[in-house]
Amino acid sequence: MRAPVTDLPIVLEEVSFASGGVTILDRVSLAFASGAPAVLIGPNGAGKTTLLRLLMGLAAPVRGRVTWGGREAAEPTHRAIVFQRPAMLRRSAAGNIRYALAAAGVPRAKRASRVDELAAAVGLLGLGSRPARKLSGGEQQRLALARALAKEPQILMLDEPTASLDPAATKAIEDVIRVVAARGIKVVMSTHDLGEAKRLAGEIVLLHRGRVIESGAADTFFADPRTEEARRFMRGELLV
Repeated sequence: MRAPVTDLPIVLEEVSFASGGVTILDRVSLAFASGAPAVLIGPNGAGKTTLLRLLMGLAAPVRGRVTWGGREAAEPTHRAIVFQRPAMLRRSAAGNIRYALAAAGVPRAKRASRVDELAAAVGLLGLGSRPARKLSGGEQQRLALARALAKEPQILMLDEPTASLDPAATKAIEDVIRVVAARGIKVVMSTHDLGEAKRLAGEIVLLHRGRVIESGAADTFFADPRTEEARRFMRGELLV
């Protein structure tokens, strides 16, 4: 009997990425295995979004290599990503989820029950008939999470999922992330909010100018960062 295919661990070996002659990631080596959420932090332009795109397979490095479960060529069947400003389809909230289920190959007969399950999982049960584009920013973000979960991913990438949200909407998103992680889905997310990173992270990656400044267990990082750049970032100082 064959072991089930997995995309974990995702390993980056000396990965560099450039666009328009500008280096965005520079010789990044990291590994993301199963476990608690991994949170990417760092100033604007540090390379967090690009790193998530590489992990998803939406971009390819100019140097180095990325492997998923030991494979260099792996379709993103087991991965999903939610961007900071997810596009809403011009249909109801339930219709958005149904579309995602169809794209994931879920049989038509099972879609109605799965729509309700996913809506409930993200706290949107009862809002299925609302036009997706009329939902609040926090509700749209949770709908995007439901769509991503429709494919039952092993790994979920989130690009600043609570940016510009108020505290109540932020808490609702964080609650969903905790539930998702408790189900065994590996979450890799970026955030500018150090409080959020402390609340959610099992591991931290601090990026600056496309380089990994520091990475490791979140508890250790926040209690005793090893590098001066990390200590300055924790104090709220600008990294330039």
